Amino acid sequence: MTEPASVSAVRRREVIDALRRGTVPQSGLDLFTVGLDRFEAALDDDLATVTRGGAAFHAVRGDYGSGKTFFARWLAERAKRAGLATAEVQISETETPLHRLETVYRRLTERLATATHQPSALRAVVDSWFYTLEEEVLDGSEIDEDDEEALASAVDALMERRLADVARTTPAFAAALRGYRRAVAAWDGAMAEALIAWLGGQKSVAASARRAAGVRGDLDHFAALGFLQGLLTVLRDCGHPGLLLVLDETETLQRVRGDVREKGLNALRQLLDEIDAGRFPGLFLVITGTPAFYDGQQGVQRLPPLAQRLATDFTTDARFDSPRAVQLRLPGFDLPRLGELGRKVRDLYRGAARHPERVTAQVDDAYVGELATAVTGSLGGNVGIAPRVFLRKLVADVLDRVDEFQDFDPRRHYELTVSAGELTDTERNAAADRADDIELELP
Repeated sequence: MTEPASVSAVRRREVIDALRRGTVPQSGLDLFTVGLDRFEAALDDDLATVTRGGAAFHAVRGDYGSGKTFFARWLAERAKRAGLATAEVQISETETPLHRLETVYRRLTERLATATHQPSALRAVVDSWFYTLEEEVLDGSEIDEDDEEALASAVDALMERRLADVARTTPAFAAALRGYRRAVAAWDGAMAEALIAWLGGQKSVAASARRAAGVRGDLDHFAALGFLQGLLTVLRDCGHPGLLLVLDETETLQRVRGDVREKGLNALRQLLDEIDAGRFPGLFLVITGTPAFYDGQQGVQRLPPLAQRLATDFTTDARFDSPRAVQLRLPGFDLPRLGELGRKVRDLYRGAARHPERVTAQVDDAYVGELATAVTGSLGGNVGIAPRVFLRKLVADVLDRVDEFQDFDPRRHYELTVSAGELTDTERNAAADRADDIELELP
């Protein structure tokens, strides 16, 4: 773990600001990770496999509040350090249904990120790819870089060779790239933007742009996998050896109509089959879901071929779970681990505090443990769903006040209150079990 003293001010602030809002930070999760070290070696092996042109898959399993999104973003940071691009897609009944892979692909390109580019990094990746092709042509031929016509022809020929496999199954992807290159060369910004949008699976792209590139219609379910294959080729050639794709909250499939659920499960099975068949070199796919999704009849068990692919034995003690298994069971939090998390955040905060000595004195290890116990008690004793509320209270209600007010003593001046409006549905249900023990400010 990075020592708090060596963390940049910007990175530190991004983490603290997110925790103050009660959200999972987009980056910097390694600064306060607790309990995930057991997975590091196995996942780093998976990342190495992907960078060598292989593929990997894991299904992350955990109850609500167990840290599935945290795990996914923590893994994404490790993937970026290995050079991979990343994308986190929230599966949603209305916005991103799993059975419509064209929608999943569109969300993927919208959320595509690299170590140097925030979402959406699609255009930056494509531009980098063409630059790489030009450099390769110039390094391996006698073509003068001032001879634009000869250079363009050679780059087009190299592009065709690189996209040969993709063009056989999804010629529209290669055609759109050709059209984009022509538009950039002609300084036609509107045309270039339209074709990048079409490559990203966006709808309502101008018909004139599509005609100019020789493509028709919008991306459909069946072409989406071909576009993913093409994107992986482009990423690999421009220095990103793979893509980590996280499909978060797949348990939402349990709430949809029966026929839609079965289509979604079948789409997931199809994607896993294609990975096993070697169609997506460089793809690291991760899905997240609750135990009920993996074990219940309204989830994975509804489609036996998919259930067989994800089957993992969890009958032994959780201490002996293999980090190389298809399903990874998150350990969840107990009070000692929650206290450790709080101490790491306290130390991180102290590094940027105006009055670090007050933070050290007033928010000592014992107080962090007391607050962890109090927050857990306010949520019905359910430690597993406590981290979000605990960290928000620690940062916004305690650390900020200690740093701002010289005479603020959290033991004397702060009494924990939890209002219904600041809780998620799951947290609210847990809090209802202890309604007599806490003050609820009902709307």
